Amino acid sequence: MICVQSIASYLATCAFGIIFNIPFKPLLHGGLIGMIGWLIYFFLFQNTGSDLLATFAASLVIAMMSQVAARLWKNPVTLYSVSGIIPLVPGGLSYSVMSRAVDNNYDIAIYFAEKVFVLSGAIAMGLVLAEVIYQLVQKIKEMVPQKTDNRIFSFKKVRYFSIELFILLSICYYEGNNTRVDHREASRKEGSNNEIDMFW
Repeated sequence: MICVQSIASYLATCAFGIIFNIPFKPLLHGGLIGMIGWLIYFFLFQNTGSDLLATFAASLVIAMMSQVAARLWKNPVTLYSVSGIIPLVPGGLSYSVMSRAVDNNYDIAIYFAEKVFVLSGAIAMGLVLAEVIYQLVQKIKEMVPQKTDNRIFSFKKVRYFSIELFILLSICYYEGNNTRVDHREASRKEGSNNEIDMFW
């Protein structure tokens, strides 16, 4: 069941990405983001029974992953968010609204229309909240002073210190081995001299 949901959501996301003329690599990444978002929606809906909560959480995760992927692969955020959000779009409910309205079942059509409106609002809220969170994180990073050169424990300093420590230990080990060899040779010479003296 999970494999079917994963494959179907991945293919659906990639198919809509092809329609939107998304390049190949962002298309694959966007398909993965859409698949993860759909699986989050699927598990939350199975456990809680609330499609509103599941849609909001999944859209929030998709938007956050799109922000990270855009900065990681140097692409616009919309390449990932637009295609990744496709599995959450209530297209089936929108079709049900139109079909019930055509059949003069206005009560059911209004009920489905309200649900479509609520789910669309949950998707929009998730996307906006992810953008707000990202902007807050960027503001906090700008407010915190960046003193990478004056830090005591920086990555470069630790790396250089590790290399120097390795070289120092190697030299000590080499010198210790040479000292042991010299002691062994000296002990051998002393032993041979003692044997010669005892012989004479």
